[in-house]
Amino acid sequence: MTSAGGRGYVQLMRELPHVVAHVAVSLEGATTGFEPDLARFYALAQTWHEDVTLVGADTILAQKAALAHGPRPGPAPDGPLLAVVDSSARVHEWRALRDAGHWSGVLALRAASTPKSGGEPPEKLVVGRERVDLRAALAALAARGAATVRVDSGGALIGALLAKGLLDEVSLLVHPVFAGHGGGHHHWYGPSHPPAGTFVLAGNETIGDLVWLRYQVSR
Repeated sequence: MTSAGGRGYVQLMRELPHVVAHVAVSLEGATTGFEPDLARFYALAQTWHEDVTLVGADTILAQKAALAHGPRPGPAPDGPLLAVVDSSARVHEWRALRDAGHWSGVLALRAASTPKSGGEPPEKLVVGRERVDLRAALAALAARGAATVRVDSGGALIGALLAKGLLDEVSLLVHPVFAGHGGGHHHWYGPSHPPAGTFVLAGNETIGDLVWLRYQVSR
């Protein structure tokens, strides 16, 4: 027998998409301080055929120069939707993102307190008061038909999803290098200690000098 509260929890989980974080890391779990194999990384990212690519504002801002000078073939009709967590309205390159040729469209995830900015997105979703409510955002994406969300972002967003129990799968493409000497202090799970939990191995593969590890997050 399942209690009403239990039914509500199960129903809520069904309303959320499958969320996977795919990350290129060094041997100590850093995401900076080394040169990742981007061609291999994005080739493997196609494994999930995601409906939505979820990123944080910091990730977009780090690519500002590349966006400014990169090609703009226009939206990819069959590509995923790009959803950007942008509580402080720091992202302004919405047209460049839309036309980069990787995504079918762009969506800004914002909070009620998010200020107006000079570069307003073509579409935005307000979820949360002071900061973006990640659970509500994922539920809204599921309501739009998203079954799979791939997180392509820094550790802060991944850590927040982990802490809230919203991450279903972790994919680590491990590179044979220590990044500490190169400033590799950003870990894939963010600046805080990761929450306690169990990861169940779902797959492992050796690809040249790289090791691809996939884990299901056990709740």
